[in-house]
Amino acid sequence: MQNIKTNHYDIFLSNQKSSLINKLISKNKYSKVFILVDSNTKKYCLNLFLEKHLNGIKIELITIKDGEENKDARNLYTAWSKISKLGGDRNSLLINLGGGLVSDLGGFVASTYNRGIDFVNIPTTLLSMVDASIGGKVGINIKKLKNQVGVFNNPKLILIDTSFLISLPKRELNSGFAEMLKHGLIFERKYFRTLSDLNKIDSNLSSDLILKSIKIKNEIVNNDPREKNFRKILNFGHTLGHAIESHFLSKKRPENLLHGEAISIGMILESYISHKILKMPYKQCLEIKQNVNSKFQKIKIESEDSKSILKLIKFDKKNKDGKVLFVLLSEIGKSKIDIEVPKKTIIESIEFYNS
Repeated sequence: MQNIKTNHYDIFLSNQKSSLINKLISKNKYSKVFILVDSNTKKYCLNLFLEKHLNGIKIELITIKDGEENKDARNLYTAWSKISKLGGDRNSLLINLGGGLVSDLGGFVASTYNRGIDFVNIPTTLLSMVDASIGGKVGINIKKLKNQVGVFNNPKLILIDTSFLISLPKRELNSGFAEMLKHGLIFERKYFRTLSDLNKIDSNLSSDLILKSIKIKNEIVNNDPREKNFRKILNFGHTLGHAIESHFLSKKRPENLLHGEAISIGMILESYISHKILKMPYKQCLEIKQNVNSKFQKIKIESEDSKSILKLIKFDKKNKDGKVLFVLLSEIGKSKIDIEVPKKTIIESIEFYNS
């Protein structure tokens, strides 16, 4: 078992049986143990988790529907009400078993119920293993606007069991892989190129690569836990990516874009903007576009889509005094924060993606 220490909690990575959760429950003498799952996690991950990591502990189950559109106040109220009805008190523990939806919403539930109860994150998707469950950000969406309400609060621990990856469809694996690519782009060129050279992304993805991404995010968060300065680099690809995700979340399509799929587009757009504003070498801009497009299905961003996306970026949480501020790259592996970008350059970046 590998152990990564943060400033406030430990992250454990293993696919073996463990008694970590049992020991935590015994040590803190929790009065109730709740597990929050979505409908997918309940079907594919719950029994495996109970068998491997929670032997003999009585639990109460809270289930919400899967899908980013369910990370909302309605499900927040559902979880609060269920905990209350089942006798939850301030000495209860909430275990968040799932992807980003579960860790974000569950962390917010725990942070606010009875003014705060302990919680543990057990990420079951690649996205939540390398990104969503780590860093202490919890919250919900307001309608189509991503993560507009939330707080910073840390779990008691995070247990990452890569066995859960076998339950994921390819799109979900790719979605998490986008965040890994981002870690390389903002922090380490060699890591980005190692990931770019992979021919196959599947449930056998190297634990060493997953661990590398976790370490990169953890180092960034430890240096700036409340996202005042340096931590902002984790938002590369997200200013436009979140706007794209929000736009297609509200648009009638056969399937919504997954988070990582939207961020992959955002990274191409913001790489082009980096070339125009910070003079990142055009060769690197093309390298990013080629490598990202080789791993993600390209979509067409129509003129009407662009108008909606431009409106949505005004709600980005990094904005200040009405200015839309971006994280950009001076080169692969080197980031700069709080860069204002003209509307014309954003439109050009969409044309670059479509070309």
